[in-house]
Amino acid sequence: MLRNFTLLLVCIWLSLGMTSMAVESQPELWIESNYPQAPWENITLWCRSPSRVSSKFLLLKDNTQMTWIRPSYKTFQVSFFIGALSESKTGLYRCCYWKEKGWSKPSKILELEAPGQLPKPIFWIQAETPPLRGCNVNILCHGWLQDLVFMLFKEGYTEPVDYQVPTGTMAIFSIDNLAPENEGVYICRTHIQMLPTLWSEPSNPLKLVVAGLYPKPTLTAHPGPILAPGESLSLRCQGPIYGMTFALMRLEDLKKSFNHKKAIKNEAYFYFRSLKIQDTGHYLCFYYDGSYRGSLLSGILKIWVTDTFPKTWLLIRPSPVVQMGQNVSLRCRGLMDGVGLALYKKGEEKPLQLLDATSNTGSKSFLLKNVTYKDAGIYSCHYYLTWKTSIKMATYNTVELMVIDKPPKPSLSAWPSSVFKAGKTITLQCRVSHPVLEFSLEWKERETFQKFSVDGNFIITNTEGQGTGTYSCSYRIKAYPNIWSHRSEPLKLVGPAGTLTWNSILNEALRMSLIVQLVSLLWLVLWIHWKCRTLRLREPWLLGTAQGVAMFFILMALLCCGLCNGALAEEIDILPKPVISASLPIRGQKLQIRCKGWLEGLGFALYKKGEQEPVQQLGAVGREAVFTIQRMEDKEEGNYSCRTHTEMQPFKWSASSEPLELVIKEMYPKPFFKTWASPVVTPGSRVTFNCSTSHEHMSFFLYKDDNEIASSDPASGNPGASEAHFLIISVGTGDGGNYSCRYYDFSIWSEPSDPVELIVTEFYPKPTLLAQPGPVVLPGKNVTLHCQGIFRDMRFALLQEGTHAPLQFQSASGTSVDFLLQTVGAEDSGNYSCIYYETTMSNRGSYLSSPLMIWVTDIFPRPWLSAEPSSVVTMGQNVTLWCQGPVHGVGYILHKEGEATPMQLWGSTSNEGTFSITNISGASIGRYSCCYHPDWMSTIKIQPSNTLELIVTGLLPKPSLLVQPGPMVAPGENMTLQCQGELPDSTFVLLKEGTQHPLEQQKPSGYRADFWMPVVRDQDSGIYSCVYYLDSAPLAASNHSNSLEIWVTDKPPKPSLSAWPSTVFKLGKDITLQCRGPLPGVEFVLEHDGEEAPQQFSEDGDFVINNVEGKGIGNYSCSYRLQAYPDIWSEPSDALELVGAAGPAAQECTVGNIVRSTLIIVVLVALGIVLAIEWKKWPQFQTRDSETDGRDQAIVLEECNQEGEAGTTTNSPSSASQGLSVELTVPI
Repeated sequence: MLRNFTLLLVCIWLSLGMTSMAVESQPELWIESNYPQAPWENITLWCRSPSRVSSKFLLLKDNTQMTWIRPSYKTFQVSFFIGALSESKTGLYRCCYWKEKGWSKPSKILELEAPGQLPKPIFWIQAETPPLRGCNVNILCHGWLQDLVFMLFKEGYTEPVDYQVPTGTMAIFSIDNLAPENEGVYICRTHIQMLPTLWSEPSNPLKLVVAGLYPKPTLTAHPGPILAPGESLSLRCQGPIYGMTFALMRLEDLKKSFNHKKAIKNEAYFYFRSLKIQDTGHYLCFYYDGSYRGSLLSGILKIWVTDTFPKTWLLIRPSPVVQMGQNVSLRCRGLMDGVGLALYKKGEEKPLQLLDATSNTGSKSFLLKNVTYKDAGIYSCHYYLTWKTSIKMATYNTVELMVIDKPPKPSLSAWPSSVFKAGKTITLQCRVSHPVLEFSLEWKERETFQKFSVDGNFIITNTEGQGTGTYSCSYRIKAYPNIWSHRSEPLKLVGPAGTLTWNSILNEALRMSLIVQLVSLLWLVLWIHWKCRTLRLREPWLLGTAQGVAMFFILMALLCCGLCNGALAEEIDILPKPVISASLPIRGQKLQIRCKGWLEGLGFALYKKGEQEPVQQLGAVGREAVFTIQRMEDKEEGNYSCRTHTEMQPFKWSASSEPLELVIKEMYPKPFFKTWASPVVTPGSRVTFNCSTSHEHMSFFLYKDDNEIASSDPASGNPGASEAHFLIISVGTGDGGNYSCRYYDFSIWSEPSDPVELIVTEFYPKPTLLAQPGPVVLPGKNVTLHCQGIFRDMRFALLQEGTHAPLQFQSASGTSVDFLLQTVGAEDSGNYSCIYYETTMSNRGSYLSSPLMIWVTDIFPRPWLSAEPSSVVTMGQNVTLWCQGPVHGVGYILHKEGEATPMQLWGSTSNEGTFSITNISGASIGRYSCCYHPDWMSTIKIQPSNTLELIVTGLLPKPSLLVQPGPMVAPGENMTLQCQGELPDSTFVLLKEGTQHPLEQQKPSGYRADFWMPVVRDQDSGIYSCVYYLDSAPLAASNHSNSLEIWVTDKPPKPSLSAWPSTVFKLGKDITLQCRGPLPGVEFVLEHDGEEAPQQFSEDGDFVINNVEGKGIGNYSCSYRLQAYPDIWSEPSDALELVGAAGPAAQECTVGNIVRSTLIIVVLVALGIVLAIEWKKWPQFQTRDSETDGRDQAIVLEECNQEGEAGTTTNSPSSASQGLSVELTVPI
């Protein structure tokens, strides 16, 4: 049945694209050998990655042996040399290649068998869509060797339906426009082109079925799709058609998860009486008729089996700090879909909003519109169920929503001043103490004016007086880009005539004085020169006077220049204050503080509030300096500022920058780190570490014993939470240890995750686990689990079945530890085991101890008493009574009704109480029960087992057993078994072969009991019998009635067909075919291959066959039908072939054939002799003929010459032909 729907499931698996089931690309593994000379002498395995180059390749054999290859450069494929195939090299091979995040998925399994056999090909189906009528289906056959011939066979055909000779190792057989005639069972075989006799074994058969002929059913879960381990679940599959067979499957395990049920009306129920963690998965169902014509698949239903809800994460969009009046989306993320979510606010008992299960697909949002100050607070989200369950509510994160008006206003200043000078510009500086995304400058006089700047500097020009006016600025930060701050205080810029300053007046006076002095000096020089020439004065005093006056004016000019320079220098002493900034402080990380000045060649100093001297100083490094704090700790926190100064002493200092507060921001919260399965694993197991966080686009790092061993890049294309999977394909004893992970966004690290101890077991002998005082404990009490190991100084771990991780860890200086379970409750019931392991050698651990069941109850669970081989036995036989219960390590005691003292007692060393009763006699008849017998003092109530009636037969005459309406009943019909006794006042007991207890007991008023069986099922088929005993002598029963076999089936079982005296016809003899079935009251029919109508009918099943004119030879089969159900025929029997024999007629034909053959041989021999004689004569004939031909030709030439030249005489033919040209045609 499973193979009937393999295609359907594979196609659905591919079309659904599970992600959680995304199919990863597998590497390709194939064989190369030097066939056809010696195919098994020199074997090489090649492994090729599907889409990327790799630096490492791995070959695995039987999951235990590994071979590594590290090529010198990255490549697509590598080879593994095997050599000659021997018995030690046969086995199952797979290969992997290294990806960025770990090892790839292994290739398909290659099985190398003994020399002389090609590997069995792998056969599977790839469908573009579910295999509906008219769709395309590809059947893939992988043969492991290159250049093979692939043959596709279909059941019922002797010749292959298709063949291919691909260049690679795989053939693709396409079936277009799928139709019902394409249905059937297919297999694939391969052989070597140059060795056509060397065939592989047939692949596994695969049946192709056309699906989708019926509408799809619906699948629902009751009480709900999320339950705890141990709880019961009912899955209901309902379709529109009655009488169908329903099938349920789990996509995670297609090969083992099939369940089939006959429908009750138009629906079927699939029960899980005690759920387990491994029952979690995606389920769907379908139905089909008797010809395996299937329906469409139902919708996928996700079932969760967990003892604790996974953690929920709440995120706020656009940010946790929003402006009043905005809309806020609270996005709740959880690993479970199909379950409701509730939004809670701290301080309020009832949820604010609910999302039902139909609208929740794992990530949904709660919307807060037009938020006000009342909406500010701490929010969280929880799972919301509409059914009762014992699942523990998991932890959840909380987020705080802050509703603000606007960020605080910045400061605005002008440099060098707020007064424009001719041809000069003013730089407006907008400053704030924290990092800013962008600044904006507004001009009051011009509403449309707006400038933006990243560093807060705005250059204002005053061309034609257009720069004066009142300015203000605002900003926005990166965390809240939609919110602009309050505007700064306004700053007014004025032109040159706006206000007069002392510096401007002094500068103008000095400039005018310098001009006057220079003009006066020039006039004086000219005047002296003129006087000297006019008066022709050459007196020395006059020259001295002129020089003195000139020197006076020069000194006045130099003085004016000095005053001007002094005024400029005084103006330069007012240096603009710098700007200080820094990245986000992270504990333990290096921090850089930037101080930006405005002039070249300045020095920088960094100050910390509370300290007089600079904490760091830097010389002239340009316009910007970088101060470094090597490691940020709590002592480095505080308010920092910086100043600039001139390079030459005495220093001219700027004002201090705006203060910068450094506060270490907490790192990202630690990620959620776990293993998909238990961290306690056996060697060779597959372990996957999962590291996840609610933050997007993160890089993950895996650590073992605090050493980084692997990393994972962020998946930038996938929005939402980030996670990484780190895989260990086959765990070895050296892979144990303490693992943890962290994530990083290239600026901020997270805290390390909680460590996971990976323990590799089966290295040391197993310990023993005992419960003190006992395994049954009252609720609210304490129980101690004592784990006894062998070696000292080991670390012990306590495990509980169904839990993901160990419950407790303890290190011991001796060889044992005690695990205390305090105030136990019902949830603590379960199977416990323990291990011990060493912490200095990669956590190599012991085998698991034998499981110990702990019961937390105020009453012992009821045991069960059964008898083997049966509770109905004959006199003198032996019987064993088994007292079995779920509690181990407890004694048992057996009671018999009417006896004060117990019959037998078993101590706590046995897990089951076996009580033997030998040589059954009348004294053994009675009613028995058993109960627990604990070895410790306990107030827990003990309840007895069921009552077992031990019935002894052979003491009364046997009854008769009949069935109505007949021994064969269709499923769903009713049936009555009638047991007829010989004595009144009797109790009748119905028995079934293979069951230890009676099916039913009745005490009728007469001699007959009617056992009514309504709505019989397939499992009701079997062999029945009955007994009875008198009410005056209870349990002393009669002999068994005759056995009655009951068949519950739509079709009776097939009969057997045999031939008497043999299957070979003899001359003049007939053959009797005997058709035998298991049911009485039937009619048999015999069918002969090649004839449309049945051959014969018979009530006793005997058919006489003769071989007149050879018509009796061929294949025969038979079937039957019940006279009560003439429309129901059984399956046909296996075919039986009748053949002819060598009788007298056959002998006559044989003699005639021999005579004819002999005559032909004689004729052929005679003909051969004649030909040989003629062949010997052939050379003589050939010589004589050639001579004759020559003479004939000469005579003909001579005659021709005589006719051509009349009257001419010649003496010889040669002389006559000298002057004549003769053309002869000589026939050959």
